[in-house]
Amino acid sequence: MSKPCPPLDAAMRDRLEDRIGRLHLKQRLGIETDYEARIFGQGLNFFHIENWYSIHGLLRGTLRLLGVHGRGQRNARAIRICHNTIALPRLPAAFDGFRILHISDLHLDMAEDMPHALIEAVRQVEYDVCVLTGDFRGKTFGAYAAALDGMRRVRAQLNGAVFGVFGNHDSIRMLPGLEDMDIRMLMNESLALTRDGAAIHLVGIDDPHYYRADNLEKAMQGVPEQALSILLTHSPEIYRNAAYADCDVMLCGHTHGGQICLPGGIPLLCNANSPRALCSGAWRYQQLQGYTSRGSGACMVDVRLNCPPEITVHRLHCDKPQGTS
Repeated sequence: MSKPCPPLDAAMRDRLEDRIGRLHLKQRLGIETDYEARIFGQGLNFFHIENWYSIHGLLRGTLRLLGVHGRGQRNARAIRICHNTIALPRLPAAFDGFRILHISDLHLDMAEDMPHALIEAVRQVEYDVCVLTGDFRGKTFGAYAAALDGMRRVRAQLNGAVFGVFGNHDSIRMLPGLEDMDIRMLMNESLALTRDGAAIHLVGIDDPHYYRADNLEKAMQGVPEQALSILLTHSPEIYRNAAYADCDVMLCGHTHGGQICLPGGIPLLCNANSPRALCSGAWRYQQLQGYTSRGSGACMVDVRLNCPPEITVHRLHCDKPQGTS
């Protein structure tokens, strides 16, 4: 049984209120208390298999009986480095070739060696900024110190600025710890990235899948009408809202690409209320270009089959789409 979250003392409550506002904090804490481990109801999906902890052991045992558990564990630690080119007509020339390292669904406390596997992957890539699209913790409730400790180890290997958003496995209590590591969490906020006098805008929303704490309207308030914006969100389910809010790019995760798939990468379950085409890799909806990461970690069981984990380097360009590799 998972240990409970440590109590929220007055100093941390004051710090969180100053950071995200009293109402956002009350909303997030209330939902965490009432619904964080609920299997049915709440959120965009009726059924939340990640909260059904009694099935995790059954799944692990079934994989062992099938003789694929060990292979699946090795697969879950063999993180691939993917490259994706995003062509943007209104990208400022100063940002042509700008590289964004995208890491999602880290679940760093699922096993002791998961942070090491991620560290070995990020050491191999070059980039300008790093973005994290949620799910730092393995379980959806309980203690989070191990996840923060794993993130601290990973953060030491990340160069330059790092930005992030929360997912459905994350507690708002984790915010001070992450920002103390110099990870700027975007809580329904935006900020400008500048280069040679030009700017693009990074926008981030709180978890839209389970906690429904996202507020895209608030997050986009600081983005000028004709400016290029890149939205960070945990789940692809917000894609229509993002397109009609004139976001240019949306980076997300949550689905794990299925994590355990049939041969050919056919997912058994994507756990997202969105089209299957949006559950892995590059996609497009109207003018919005999106990318759904398979994630670098694993949840429920530390196993992957026919669905390798990934980190992705997105390269921004002013020309026509070049596709993925």
